[in-house]
Amino acid sequence: MKNFSFSRYRLEIFCLIFSALPLAIQAQSQPHKITGTVSDNSGVLPGVSITIKNSQTTTISNGNGGYTIEAKPTDTLVFSFIGYKTQYIAVNNQTKINVILQQDATQLQEVKVNAGYYSVKEKERTGSIAKVSSKDIEKQPVTNVIAVMQGRMAGVEVTQDSGAPGGAFQIKIRGQNSLRADGNQPLYIIDGVSYSSETIGSLNTSGMMPTMTSPLNSINPSDIESIEILKDADATAIYGSRGANGVVLITTKKGKSDKTVFSVNASTGVASVTKKLDLMNTQEYLAMRAQAFANDGITTYPDYAYDINGTWSQDRYTDWQEELIGGTAEINNLQASVSGGSKNTQYLLSGNTRLETTVYPKAFKYRKSAAHFSMNHTADNNRFKLNFSANYTAQNNNQPATDLTAVSRTLAPNAPALYDANGSLNWENSTWDNPLALLESEFFSKIKDFNANAVLSYNILPNLQLKTSLGYTDLRSNESNTQPSTMYNPAYGLGSEISGISNNITSRTSWIAEPQINGNWNLGKAKVEALLGTTFQSQITNRLFQSGFGFSSNSLIHDIASANLKAIDLSDEAVYNYQAVFARINYNYDSRYILNITGRRDGSSRFGPGKQFANFGAVGAAWVFSEEKLLQGNSILSFGKLRTSYGTTGNDQIGDYQFLDTYVSSGNTYQGTIGLQPIRLFNPEFGWETNKKFEAALEAGFFQDRIFLTSAYYNNRSTNQLVGIPLPGTTGFQTLQGNLDATVQNTGLEFTLASKNIAGNDFSWTTNFNISFNRNKLLLYPGLETSPYANTYVVGQSVNIVKLYHYTGFNPLTNLYEFEDVNNDGQITSLADRQTIANLSPKYFGGLQNNLRYKNLQLDFLFHFVKQQSFGYMPGVPGTAVNQLSEVSHQQLPFTSGANGEVIAAYYRYGLSDAALQDASFVRLKNVSLTYDIPLKTKDLKCRLYFQGQNLLTFTPYNSGDPEFKFSGYLPPLRVFTTGVKLTL
Repeated sequence: MKNFSFSRYRLEIFCLIFSALPLAIQAQSQPHKITGTVSDNSGVLPGVSITIKNSQTTTISNGNGGYTIEAKPTDTLVFSFIGYKTQYIAVNNQTKINVILQQDATQLQEVKVNAGYYSVKEKERTGSIAKVSSKDIEKQPVTNVIAVMQGRMAGVEVTQDSGAPGGAFQIKIRGQNSLRADGNQPLYIIDGVSYSSETIGSLNTSGMMPTMTSPLNSINPSDIESIEILKDADATAIYGSRGANGVVLITTKKGKSDKTVFSVNASTGVASVTKKLDLMNTQEYLAMRAQAFANDGITTYPDYAYDINGTWSQDRYTDWQEELIGGTAEINNLQASVSGGSKNTQYLLSGNTRLETTVYPKAFKYRKSAAHFSMNHTADNNRFKLNFSANYTAQNNNQPATDLTAVSRTLAPNAPALYDANGSLNWENSTWDNPLALLESEFFSKIKDFNANAVLSYNILPNLQLKTSLGYTDLRSNESNTQPSTMYNPAYGLGSEISGISNNITSRTSWIAEPQINGNWNLGKAKVEALLGTTFQSQITNRLFQSGFGFSSNSLIHDIASANLKAIDLSDEAVYNYQAVFARINYNYDSRYILNITGRRDGSSRFGPGKQFANFGAVGAAWVFSEEKLLQGNSILSFGKLRTSYGTTGNDQIGDYQFLDTYVSSGNTYQGTIGLQPIRLFNPEFGWETNKKFEAALEAGFFQDRIFLTSAYYNNRSTNQLVGIPLPGTTGFQTLQGNLDATVQNTGLEFTLASKNIAGNDFSWTTNFNISFNRNKLLLYPGLETSPYANTYVVGQSVNIVKLYHYTGFNPLTNLYEFEDVNNDGQITSLADRQTIANLSPKYFGGLQNNLRYKNLQLDFLFHFVKQQSFGYMPGVPGTAVNQLSEVSHQQLPFTSGANGEVIAAYYRYGLSDAALQDASFVRLKNVSLTYDIPLKTKDLKCRLYFQGQNLLTFTPYNSGDPEFKFSGYLPPLRVFTTGVKLTL
């Protein structure tokens, strides 16, 4: 074997090395493709800028957080996104680089929030604005846009009207300002277009709902990018007369520039009643009935007392809550979208369909389908921009016309079976009314809603922009309530000749145009922004209420033309015109001292001559004291701001033509002619309701904003109240619409705390907490003592009070409840002795949200809490044929079968006394979301599995049903569980 000699081959080796060196250098300078995904602690991040350092080469992460870029091994990639720390990563020979960005406290203050006509940096805003983003919205299995805000925003009180599909929600922003129940709705703005929240139903067709149909169900939560709530005068005054009760700004999702992205999201779930009452069983119920008859001295049970006289089995027991409202509703949801575009043009097209059944024994369904389209275009020179968005929603709702909740709680536990041996409805020899017969009467609703918006802007100068916002809405509703003969006992021999239907057809169209001019100037360390615009809006509402009775067949019940008797109950058209001019000036000196002035002059057709126009405005100021030299670089305080505002807003939520002499058709024929009848008197002094708002707030961030606290105090006073002033019956009119010199005040404190407890690449934990204390008070009401409202309101108390008897105890000698005789006249009367005041407004409410992430697994949960009192469950006089709470059987109570009038009177006084109040405070696990991103080898496909729950657990001392619910006898909110999968390609 020969030994190798370096000296012999050294020349060849050096030649080989030097010849390979250029190839190595060339390889280091040769670009290659790099792919990856950008995410944060909550999930993928679209819109992140990826740039090669010291180069013009850049790209943006797509909707899945993915990106592709070509770079050299010697390059460095720069990942930057507003609100996050910039990361620098050397390429080397990597072909796949995944990055998890960490939130930057300082940068988060640079994020802009939507303030309506303008946007402002979080750091520099002078107004009170709360926000919910799509990340929170998509974690909730709800269909109503208001539901997504519950427990997540300070100062925003949300309650649910009904657990039935299509049920409405109520929202109050910083309390109740108006004495009118329908005068406290906020203004809704969808992509710059005002959206009317006025109900579209009627009392005759509202069916099982405690309130009339709300159009807000037409807004599809899955299409929403963010919701901002404007609360104080600085934020709302620019909306003038429509901002008294706050403003809800809804921004829909937009497309992003990058490759085409397809997404499919499918879920299925179940829902059931959150809480059932603990009612008497058969033995307890019959013992109560027997004691009641004994108390009344009745030894032989009446023939009609079927529950106790032996007609019905006394060994039978049925849990009627389980039978009638104890079913399981099914929920199926499917959504698909495609988005993408270039640097200049981006688009998004999405569609959604949702199907819900009910907890009732019959197959009722609610179907909601929606489509959303968005397109943004920017000219090559960046001077012209066009933003267009459109939303279309179709709802088909079929529900029972009667809610079975009340009867499920009052029916005797030994009542007969629902079906006989043949499977037909059991009427038990006409001894009862079968509750399932109520389901023959049905509620049908079809709602179609279209909303479109276009914003055109042109920069005539680098600092001067012309802008026009155009909007159009078209809502059409057709709902009916049927009462077929099949809902009655066949023994009555009734046929379709007594069947009836009530029908309501409502259409509402509106258009709005808002030309604007925006300017901004830099003056050394100072910046000035100015806005001037006008609003032109018109809305037309048409209503047709009609009914029909008597049909040749029940199969024709939906064809009113086939009715023997037809009636037009209402046919009208209302036109609402609105015009305004508005302006804003913002002065910002060195990002430390900020002054914001807004103003608006409004004109509304809802007021008479000389009263149609009014001026509104506000001044807001902020001092970012953390920018002072003394505090710059402070290791503890990273951000600090004091802000305050004062201004006026207005309210014209009174309906159309309220100031005019108004006539309607009487519907009655006189000498062959149908006449007119007056329904309203002319009032030329009918004017604006005004709300004066003051706020002072402190915002502070600690330890690089890992702890961020916002505290605010507000004082709002609503004057010149728009109400119906009662008139003597001799006038022929019940009320005269006018302004009452009453003042309603809302004061309160709000606290919001956000903390980043742990922020790591694999594990993170964040917490958000908010709590609100609102105090409502009637400050002034001239002549209250002599008005019809003397027993409703008290000056110095909340407008949500009730006057009650003061309960002094149960007298075993008389077997009666006893109450305080306030005026010592020897009698207990409602007017004189109901003087105990109970405030039903919440003392405080709020929410606690936590988000935990471990690698690809993420858990998010929200607790919602309220401190309040409410009336307990009182279904009827104990001892009568009405089931009671189980605890009643263990209490010493005055039972009567209905023969003792004194006991009955005492019972109803008891229901109107302070003894009937209960602590209805609660803490509810409102929402849980668990997601898992499956790690896949392919970079183009992403798969997310998720579980969501709503209204999961409730902790409360309240024993009379769901403590959150305000309407007794109606279906409470449901407990919902859903599972789903989201695929993105």
